Amino acid sequence: MAQRANKRRKTIRRSVIVAIVAVIVVGSGALLFSGKTTPPTTTTTTTSTVATTTTTLAPVSIGTIADPSPAGTFTKAPTMVIPPGAPPTTLEAKNLITGTGLRARTGDTITAEYVLGTYSSRKVVQSSWTSKPFSFVLNTTSVIPGFADGVVGMRVGGRRELIIPPSLGYGNNSPGTGIAKNDTLVFIIDLRKVVAP
Repeated sequence: MAQRANKRRKTIRRSVIVAIVAVIVVGSGALLFSGKTTPPTTTTTTTSTVATTTTTLAPVSIGTIADPSPAGTFTKAPTMVIPPGAPPTTLEAKNLITGTGLRARTGDTITAEYVLGTYSSRKVVQSSWTSKPFSFVLNTTSVIPGFADGVVGMRVGGRRELIIPPSLGYGNNSPGTGIAKNDTLVFIIDLRKVVAP
């Protein structure tokens, strides 16, 4: 009888311990998934004295072109109309067609079609539509700064017009026929594909 009573007490103790552990585990899980956890302790360690800088391009303000080119159709070469009057002195952009696919970010590999016109010639001087789509890494070392800044934030399937002042274009250089020194550039870009790094 004494052995049975002892065994019964051990069984009750084990059951109580298991119940307490279960309550602690379930309570911790509920607290964890409710988002009400205590903030973790932060430990700061210095491993190097060399500073690194990462430049992230910010999306350009959209809708600033007063007289944009016609929207056209995404799968066909656009018709460019150089706006009348003096060229702007800041980067301007307008979505002619708003895309619905992946958004372009700094460092992504981009595939696009484009036409390029200039204020000096008042006409199109280059077009990828006559050769093949243009692929590049979206940063200011692959393309001129105004082009890189202007493409950030575009979505695949979109068409955007950019007006790029000389300071964000080729500056005092003439890189080819139809592009004068200190020229203001007009691009219409169709974003075909975005691949994250």
